[in-house]
Amino acid sequence: MAERKKIIVVGGGIGGLAAALALVSQNIEVLLLEQASHIGEIGAGIQLGPNAYAALDALGVGDKARERSVFVDKLTMMDAVNACKVAVMETGEAFSRRFGSRYGVIHRADIHLSILEAVESNPLIAFKTSTKISKVLPSENGVVVEDDQGNIYQADALIGADGVKSVVREYLLGDPARVSGHVVYRAVVEEKEMPEDLRINGPVLWAGPNCHLVHYPLRGGRQYNLVVTFHSREQEQWGVREGSKEEVLSYFQGIDESPRRLLSLPKSWKRWATADRQPTEQWGQGNATLLGDAAHPLMQYLAQGACMALEDAVVLGKCIEQQTDGDLAAAFRRYETIRIPRTARVVLSTREMGRIYHAYGAERLVRNQLWKGRNQERFYDAVEWLYGWNAQNCLDE
Repeated sequence: MAERKKIIVVGGGIGGLAAALALVSQNIEVLLLEQASHIGEIGAGIQLGPNAYAALDALGVGDKARERSVFVDKLTMMDAVNACKVAVMETGEAFSRRFGSRYGVIHRADIHLSILEAVESNPLIAFKTSTKISKVLPSENGVVVEDDQGNIYQADALIGADGVKSVVREYLLGDPARVSGHVVYRAVVEEKEMPEDLRINGPVLWAGPNCHLVHYPLRGGRQYNLVVTFHSREQEQWGVREGSKEEVLSYFQGIDESPRRLLSLPKSWKRWATADRQPTEQWGQGNATLLGDAAHPLMQYLAQGACMALEDAVVLGKCIEQQTDGDLAAAFRRYETIRIPRTARVVLSTREMGRIYHAYGAERLVRNQLWKGRNQERFYDAVEWLYGWNAQNCLDE
């Protein structure tokens, strides 16, 4: 019997944990290195399209994630200036028949936990927290990484799932992140604090000039996620810090009172200065590759960051499974060939969607007429390329 291979996964977020599950399904031992002192997630809610649930099912954790999700009735876009309805896509039974699942929302900590529970119970996965990788070292056999304490780790292959500021990507590609200048504020408010007329079972996006606001229910409707985005006046650097109500309000001038009243509800805000990267034609070399935000960081406008990381993990596992000679480098190159065009399309489409959300002047008027008279099947046709992904078609090139 061939000796079991070992792969180092750098990063214990959603993408890194999903990658670990995909790898152990191929009887590969995993060492997961995380710089934080414990495996966990910060943030608030995230949205999960049918493609994400298809990936979670393929990883064996779909049922757990569904138990913690809120399945929504529709996706709504409103004009934040005059409170008129711009577009509605229904996400009920017809949507589920078309794409194999409903559209869900979930607290980021809950989806992370749904994957983490399966990871922690698997004897082929070892964790090492408080471990910040500082170097990827040349090696003739496999890969070698060093942490900032001088500890050395060796394995047959390496997967960088270490986010926008990926140390592994710096070694493999060395390209800069693109700081967008767009700032995202995220908060969670309790149900009792949410205005009754806005307790809607689905994401509602209020599109304003150079800004927008989104709200949707979490945890069975006991909480509501609130996300605001604006084009910053400052020179931004990627990162997370505490935010202020005063800054948020200063960017939402000329906005209808219906969405604006939500901005005073949170008791605290987390402030993200966002970044993505220009898509590239390769992610790795030899026995090393990238996954999730390390490979294709996204802004939030299509709500696909976690979804793409989950898809990555499934495709990576399947490419390894089909590489019957055990050549990990060849499996990694096939994975990149499949994933790079799709994730590049999502990166570029996300940027364009941000422009549509934040339209002003005459462009706003055009935006508000884009979907007039469109029936639901036409909405579904437009998102088929995104939500139609599943484990059966995921290796299609």
